Amino acid sequence: MSEPLVIRPIEPGDEQDWRRLWKAYLAFYETVLPEEIYALTFKRLLSGDSHEFAGLLAVFDGRPVGLTHFVFHRSCWTENSVCYLQDLFADPDIRGKGIGRALIEAVYARARDAGAPKVYWMTQEFNATARQLYDRIAIKSPFIVYQQPL
Repeated sequence: MSEPLVIRPIEPGDEQDWRRLWKAYLAFYETVLPEEIYALTFKRLLSGDSHEFAGLLAVFDGRPVGLTHFVFHRSCWTENSVCYLQDLFADPDIRGKGIGRALIEAVYARARDAGAPKVYWMTQEFNATARQLYDRIAIKSPFIVYQQPL
């Protein structure tokens, strides 16, 4: 009998599983980060500081199989902070079991509890698998993202 899917905050003992999942997520985007960024990010996720990113793990049958990172930040357009969901990943070996949706809904719940008027995120145009989910549970924005590496 399998255990139900559990979505919970990242804890200090999760670093190895978190790294495995985040590295797989970054590999999808053909990105590798220096060791100090992994260490710094994990430290920030555990800080409890309301201005830092928070993280959730999806645990299925006792094994972490997905993650999300999100942060609340001020907006000039609203009284309350909005929620930016930066990273979302579900282990490809177990996709199709509602892990991505459960992680997003857990972020929605935290945003509602914080009084945030919206949750938003970005994905790359070619991310067709994820976009099938996103198109069902959110509204696609007409905005185009520009950036300039400095």
